[in-house]
Amino acid sequence: MCIGLALSAGAVMPAGAFELFGMKFFEDPNAADEDAVIVDPQPYFVTFTSSEGGGVEAALRNASALLADEAEPASGAAGLIAKARGDYRRLLAALYAEGHYGGAVSIRIGGVEAAKLAPDVKLPDPVDVTIAVTAGPLFTFGSVSIANQAPATNDPDDQVDLPVLRGFGAGEVARSTVILRAEQLALEAWRQQGYAKAEIVGREVVADHATNTVAAVITVNPGRLAAFGPVRVTGTTNMNPEFVAQQTGLAVGSEYDPDQLDRAQKRLDRLEVFRSARLEAAESIGSDGLLPYELIVEELPGRRFGFGATYSSVDGLGLEGYHLWRNLFGQAERLRLDARVASIGYPVDTSQFDYFVGGTFTKPGFYHPDVDLVATVSAERTIYPQYTETSAGGRVGLSWFFSDELTLEGGASFEIARFDDDFGTRDFQTAGVYAGIVYDGRDSSVDPTEGWYAAANLEPYFDLLGGKPGARLVVEGRTYFGFGEDDPFVLAGRLKAGAVLGPDLVDIPPDKLFFAGGGGSVRGYTFKSIGVDDGMGNITGGRYLLEASLEARAKVTNDIGVVGFVDGGYVAADTFPGLDDLRLGAGVGVRYYTGLGPLRLDVAVPLNKKAGDPDYAIYAGIGQAF
Repeated sequence: MCIGLALSAGAVMPAGAFELFGMKFFEDPNAADEDAVIVDPQPYFVTFTSSEGGGVEAALRNASALLADEAEPASGAAGLIAKARGDYRRLLAALYAEGHYGGAVSIRIGGVEAAKLAPDVKLPDPVDVTIAVTAGPLFTFGSVSIANQAPATNDPDDQVDLPVLRGFGAGEVARSTVILRAEQLALEAWRQQGYAKAEIVGREVVADHATNTVAAVITVNPGRLAAFGPVRVTGTTNMNPEFVAQQTGLAVGSEYDPDQLDRAQKRLDRLEVFRSARLEAAESIGSDGLLPYELIVEELPGRRFGFGATYSSVDGLGLEGYHLWRNLFGQAERLRLDARVASIGYPVDTSQFDYFVGGTFTKPGFYHPDVDLVATVSAERTIYPQYTETSAGGRVGLSWFFSDELTLEGGASFEIARFDDDFGTRDFQTAGVYAGIVYDGRDSSVDPTEGWYAAANLEPYFDLLGGKPGARLVVEGRTYFGFGEDDPFVLAGRLKAGAVLGPDLVDIPPDKLFFAGGGGSVRGYTFKSIGVDDGMGNITGGRYLLEASLEARAKVTNDIGVVGFVDGGYVAADTFPGLDDLRLGAGVGVRYYTGLGPLRLDVAVPLNKKAGDPDYAIYAGIGQAF
């Protein structure tokens, strides 16, 4: 079983309370928010009735501040009366949102209508509050129209749903939220076609209580066609403002497009140097048709560090840490150094330790705002179940964020390595290139409920010592299906395949061969313990890999979820895996949902256990298993 804890901080970490995974530690329990101090507490209890049940009643209850705050006393009689008077508005708004325009709301405090009470009235302690809502009839749209609606467009990137498709049509329930949504769609349709200052200049909503219908007319003023103007950057201290403006990718003179603004925001977030970055348009379009922008930024500290620890009854203690430098030369360059010592057991035997040191340099905006230059160097000595690796190497390449979903990368690599395994001690020096493509259409990277993910990586290489070429190909796909409101049930699947082309297994570096087993592979088995049996009980890496996982996830509460899963994996030597090579693992897990993503704890058992396999395995981490 492994238990881990990792902390990170900026260059200066203040003493006192700190927060981890949304939980506060060492916080003064007597500290109070000044705004929350109640000078004259006025306890109360609420009785709520509604003429409509179901969704209407639920919406009303959710809208009431009196109900929401019932457990806490109000700030005197005046505070309670103010809260009740606010509830009149909130409850009527909730009725309108459900299509009820003829409702009535009564809120009585101590038997007297709240609207008639003076702020200095004396109230019992506690006082009874009665909320009674009569929803009235359900209204539908009798007629709807949008004056100056945007023309249709053939550009799929500029198309916006027609309001009628979102309920803004004759005969539909006349929810106020539908009217507001229709306005947003009407504005978005113009803005997608370059009219940045489109605005609603008229909204006429008339409820006919004789027919229980609503007539709604929305009037839009599209304004002028606009193009992006210059971006002026404010708030920088160490960053180069010209580079920051360039990194938005907003070219002066190009037609205004809200999608480009979204891309610009994501580019800025990807720099990882700003605490906040906000683009604000000028109040008006210039006489030249350009719309200038101001980019207001606040920079993060220049340094960040972190450390962590893991413990396993099998692998011992592991310690790791990193140090990150941001914005080395004024253009968001990053340098991160990592170090790790693992497999620390008792009695202490340094010859069994695992070591790793490495550094990664990233230069964003390398000739284009969506291209990063990434260079890494590392050295390690790691004892895996099937071999020991002592190596040093590096790679340099480019990452191209082609779109929100598609990322391409490519570059060159070099490695010097020595491996000790059942074949003896072998040395390799490999030079190669790599290319990869990732499509990520998931709704979340840590807790996806829909969409799919696909990745492919190809790494041709040449062994300089052996004089033999090879190539490694890996492809993977994942998909997710959510069920129910807010997707409390999710069915997730994963499929991964790999192949190594080249010489005999003995002439291929073990780190380029395939193994299976572990938390990201076939759960229930030790990391990299599934390989190829040479017939004499020795396990080596394989030329071919095939893995699959199926996982069912269900939320028990908003914070707790349960999971059931089955994993399978093949590793084969010189032929593609067959069913007789299949290794299966199955198990269950729990999830605790936080703002950072779910905390994961899985317990798995091998279903076709062989000699040396564990009876069970426990895995912990942040985010779903895949």
